[in-house]
Amino acid sequence: MTLLAFVIKAVTAGLKAAPAFNASLDPFKQEIIFKNYYNIGIAVDTGKGLMVPVIMNTDRKSTITIAKDIEEAAEKARTGKIAVEELQGGTFTITNVGPLGGTALIPTINYPEVAILGMGKVQDKPVVRDGQIVIRKILPLTLALDHRIADGADAARFVSEMVRQLSDPNLLLLET
Repeated sequence: MTLLAFVIKAVTAGLKAAPAFNASLDPFKQEIIFKNYYNIGIAVDTGKGLMVPVIMNTDRKSTITIAKDIEEAAEKARTGKIAVEELQGGTFTITNVGPLGGTALIPTINYPEVAILGMGKVQDKPVVRDGQIVIRKILPLTLALDHRIADGADAARFVSEMVRQLSDPNLLLLET
């Protein structure tokens, strides 16, 4: 079980709270297409370049199932055994430089998606809780979005729901 599985579940909840992030823009019809399914792409460093396998239907899967799907998809990508179909159909992407020691990034949106979440390395940091300075694990996140489709209010709804979910991982374990 990795942090990414929990983040995918939290992102899915965030997408439900801010549907503009689970959409795409049809440039020919000049229409926004809202998706009613949740397929999350995960950027995988393969040693031969980045690949983005898609974890399908994350709203209908448990965190444990998503963790297994991540492991399988990443292995297929790294060994070059992934099918083209497994790289298609994403509605949102997550990229994570944390395992490489990266603490921050500005990710590029994976067209035709509307937004992408960048994760950095989890680190112990001092924070104030109830008037006291305490050490907590902090996950740096960066959200890049297409302002033609979503705005700051959408971003606030998305991030607030994601943080609420990640603040209590037990909620994510109970979901199917």
